[in-house]
Amino acid sequence: MSEFINNREQHGIDQKSERLELLKTVFWDIYNGKNVDEVKAFVDEKLGKVTVDEITKLSQYQREIIEEKDMSESEFQRISSAHLTIMEGNIIKIDHPQDIPGHPIHTFCRENREIENLLQSKLIPSIEEFEKEDSPANIYKLVDNCNLLYDIDKHFTRKEQLLFPYLEKYGINAPSVNMWRLDDYIRDAIKEVKKLLTNYNGDKEKILSTLQYIVEQQTAMIYREEHILFPMSLSNLTEDEWIKIAQESDEIGYCLTEPAAVWKPERMDIDAKAISNGYIKLETGVLSLNQLELMLNHLPIDITFIDENDIVRYFSHGKERIFARTKAIIGRTVQNCHPPKSAHIVEAILEDFKSGKKETEDFWIKFKDKYVYIRYFAVRNEQNEYMGTLEFTQNIDPIQAIEGEKRIL
Repeated sequence: MSEFINNREQHGIDQKSERLELLKTVFWDIYNGKNVDEVKAFVDEKLGKVTVDEITKLSQYQREIIEEKDMSESEFQRISSAHLTIMEGNIIKIDHPQDIPGHPIHTFCRENREIENLLQSKLIPSIEEFEKEDSPANIYKLVDNCNLLYDIDKHFTRKEQLLFPYLEKYGINAPSVNMWRLDDYIRDAIKEVKKLLTNYNGDKEKILSTLQYIVEQQTAMIYREEHILFPMSLSNLTEDEWIKIAQESDEIGYCLTEPAAVWKPERMDIDAKAISNGYIKLETGVLSLNQLELMLNHLPIDITFIDENDIVRYFSHGKERIFARTKAIIGRTVQNCHPPKSAHIVEAILEDFKSGKKETEDFWIKFKDKYVYIRYFAVRNEQNEYMGTLEFTQNIDPIQAIEGEKRIL
C-alpha cells in the first residue's frame, strides 16, 4: 500500500513539474513573438485552469529571465500585456477577505472600486469630451481628473513598501521587480500627460494615446492585484504580518477612500507602546532606550542605517519625515526598497563604500515643496572595516533662506 501511495505522490510531483515546464514554454512563446491567440489556445488545451501558486513560480522565472536579458521598457510591457491577456480567465479565483472591514486586502480592493469608478464616471468621459473639442475647459477637466487619479501613488506605495517586503521574506521576489516596474510606468504616464495638458501645444493624438495607455494599464493592474498578487499574499503572510501592514498603512495614506474600519483580530494582543526601560552605556555617556529614541526622533533630519550586508536596520521617526518609511523595511535589503530603475545607483554607491573608493556621496533634489539634501556616509569601525551606510536627509530650504546674523545675546 505504501508503495502505491509513494507512486501517486511521485506522479503528482512529475505532473506539477510538467505543468511548470509548459508554463515556461508559454513565456518563451510570448518572448519570441508568437501570436497571442495561438498561445492562449495552447494554454486552454494543455493547461486549462492555472493556480496562483503556478503563476507565482512562473513570475519568479520570468523575473530571472527579464533581469538576465536586461529588457527595454517597451519589450517588458509587451510581454507583461501578452501574458495577462493569455492568462486572463484561466486563473483559479481565490476568495479575498473582502468582507473583513479594515483588513489590508479589504482596503486595497475598496480603493480599486474607487479607482474603477473614477475611470468610468470621470476620466473616460472627460477624455471623450477632449477628443471632440480640445477647449481650455475640457483640458482643465482632464488635468483635474488626472490629479485625482494620481492618488494611486499611495495605493502603489503601500504595495511596494508594506506588502512586497513580506513576500520577499518567503522568497517571492517577482512582484518587487515586475509589478513595481509596471506601477512606475503608470505613475510616469500620468505625470507625462499632466505636463502635456498643462503646456498644451495642439498635439491631441499624443495625449489621447497616453490616456488610453493609462486606462488600459490601470485596469490590467487591478486584475493583476486581485487575481494574482492578493491571493499570493494571502497564501503566505501570517495574521501578525497583516496586522503590522494595517498598522503601518496610515503613515503612507490611502487612495480616494479610507479603510472601512479599524481591523483588530480577536487574538491580537500587541502593546505597540511597550519599550524596555534598559540603559545603553555609550563611550561618552549613558542613555535609556527611551531617551535615545526620543533624541534621534527630535533631530531636524531623517536618518536611516543599513548594515554591512545591505540590510535596513533602523530609521528615525520624526514628526515630519521627508520620504515615507514604514517598519516593514526593517530587515529588508536596501536594493529592494527602491524602484527597479534606481536600484543600480544604490548598488554603485554601496560598492564604492565597501571598496573604500568613497566615504560620502551627496545629492540634492526638489521634492514637493522642499529642497532636499541627501547625504550617504560609509560607517567604519576602529579597524577601518566597513560596517554599513548612514543615510542623512534634510530639508535645506530654511537654511538657504538665512540672512545676516542671529546671536544668543
